[in-house]
Amino acid sequence: MADHSYFANLIWQIADLLRGPYRPPQYERVMLPMTVLRRFDCVLAPTKSKVLTEYRRRKGRLRGEALDRRLNTVAGQRFHNHSDLDFEKLQGDPDNIAQHLVSYLQGFSAEVRRIFEYFEFQTEIEKMNDANILYMIVSQFRSVDLHPGAVPNQQMGLIFENLIRRFNELANETAGDHFTPREVIRLMVSVLFIHDDDLLATPGVVRKLLDPACGTGGMLAEAQSYLRDHHPAARLFVYGQDYNKRAFATAASDMLMKEVSHNGAADNVRFGDSLTEDRFEDEKFDYFLTNPPFGVDWKRQQREIKREHDQQGFAGRFGAGLPRVNDGSLLFLQHMVHKFEPVRPAERRYGSRLAIVFSGSPLFAGGAGSGEANIRRWLIENDRLEAIIALPEQMFYNTGIGTYVWVVTNRKEDRRRGMIQLLDARELWTAGGSPESRRSLGDKRRHLADHQIDQIVRLYGRFQQDERCKMFRNNDFGFTRVTVERPLRLRFRMTFERKEQFLDACPELLDDVLAIDEALGPEPVNDWNPVRQRIAGLLRERRSRWKEPQRKLFRQAFTVKEPQAEPVRNERGGGFEPDPALRDFENVPLSEDIDAYFDREVLPHVPDAWIDRTKDKIGYEINFNRHFYRYTPPRPLEEIDADLKRSEAEIVRLLREVTT
Repeated sequence: MADHSYFANLIWQIADLLRGPYRPPQYERVMLPMTVLRRFDCVLAPTKSKVLTEYRRRKGRLRGEALDRRLNTVAGQRFHNHSDLDFEKLQGDPDNIAQHLVSYLQGFSAEVRRIFEYFEFQTEIEKMNDANILYMIVSQFRSVDLHPGAVPNQQMGLIFENLIRRFNELANETAGDHFTPREVIRLMVSVLFIHDDDLLATPGVVRKLLDPACGTGGMLAEAQSYLRDHHPAARLFVYGQDYNKRAFATAASDMLMKEVSHNGAADNVRFGDSLTEDRFEDEKFDYFLTNPPFGVDWKRQQREIKREHDQQGFAGRFGAGLPRVNDGSLLFLQHMVHKFEPVRPAERRYGSRLAIVFSGSPLFAGGAGSGEANIRRWLIENDRLEAIIALPEQMFYNTGIGTYVWVVTNRKEDRRRGMIQLLDARELWTAGGSPESRRSLGDKRRHLADHQIDQIVRLYGRFQQDERCKMFRNNDFGFTRVTVERPLRLRFRMTFERKEQFLDACPELLDDVLAIDEALGPEPVNDWNPVRQRIAGLLRERRSRWKEPQRKLFRQAFTVKEPQAEPVRNERGGGFEPDPALRDFENVPLSEDIDAYFDREVLPHVPDAWIDRTKDKIGYEINFNRHFYRYTPPRPLEEIDADLKRSEAEIVRLLREVTT
């Protein structure tokens, strides 16, 4: 049997016929819906004549959903086509191919018609017909056998994955806007269900899973495949949402063709932006899987998201905080946590678990008090972050950056409560873009072999400290950002140039300035405190009342910073006035006493410093490199010196060859 690469290459060759009317980045507009259409045609072929017979019998008595349900039953699928046409007959009338193809599409059940509306395929039919390539495209697809007997459902999903990867490369998609390799999904699914064997082994158990950025539906299909293989007694209803029309249409069509449970409904994959148009509002789910766009801004959604954050707080989805507008991936995390089931075993509600792919940015981006840090704080202080797995680089098709799988839950095992597991799998990889090929696939130069997935899952489940796996208490990642101040030191001096500048701004103070100049003289003074008092006394004697802006401008005009000067005392209250330019910050671990830390770590180096506790901010960050850093000792100096001498000798030899 031919593998998925054979069929993907075959379809890719057909795409060359589009060259001219279409630019390569536009090929997907035709190739994805045509692949879906040909798959539907092949799936329905065995029961086509029965459906047509039943349609002629029932069309006068049934219509709409009732007719669709009846014909779906006859077709043995969740969709049907009652048109007399199929790919074989479409080739019989080349002159009217566009009209017939549209008629063929109209013969599908409502769910399929909706899918092709999202593909916007009728527009492409007209465009291909005008360019005289429609008949060739249909004829070429007629020769591709996509019947389930030749191409099982799982292989069909891999064909979609292969094609979409190539289209994304042509379109130069954003690094975070991509689908997830199958082996990464298998790892995520394995750790998602790792603690639930007993629950899922219960006969008749029903669970729900959501992917709010489902793309073409790969995660949904893989999750169901895992449960069929490991827990056939359990039923998993999967749901997804995506705002990309073609991705949504591909996912919806893929779900229609697979054995996906709908819980009595046919709209398990829904169109819309999850961040601004939650199509599963007020629904709760047991599991979540997603790979949201990372490194992609949310400017377009900013107004609505900020309104929900400001008006609803934690009653809405984004109460913990808003990340910077250039990366909205943490918004998807909050969106999913908002849909967690509560833990109420008596009501058969066992909480929720999620696995999400992130770039490195959500680990540490944003200082204490920022939106990102507040989201991390909310997760960790509520004991919801169970583990983070660092994946190898070069694992994704159009980005080589490092990625991480976060596992978040509200029902940790007893041994994991108050703890976070970090698992370093960055060196567990096999060369090549896939298990089937050692060739790179775009930026994907590495993959996880099955035994490496098993190794990672075992490390995860063992929950024991070793070189790849470390456990930390929740507050190990927290710190207090303490403001460290140093005193302002000013030198006072009145010069002709400075008087001129000041009087240009405040000419009405000429007499006062002349009196101050006569009293204090031109010599510099390295202590602003007595100078300030002397000036205040002179102004009282002269019964002059300066406004606050005038006093500030005077000090600005006649003083400069001087490290050797005396500290400036606060006019109101005790202590010294801080110098903003010398202000610094210390991140003090939550486990430390701040005053003791300051006395030990700061004062010996900066004796005149003090801390302003009114400005304390709590932050959380997770620095993977720090926790898994391995020291590599430098080479001995003798070896380095010997290498240098050998290099010098080689250079001299080469120079002699050139000159002789």
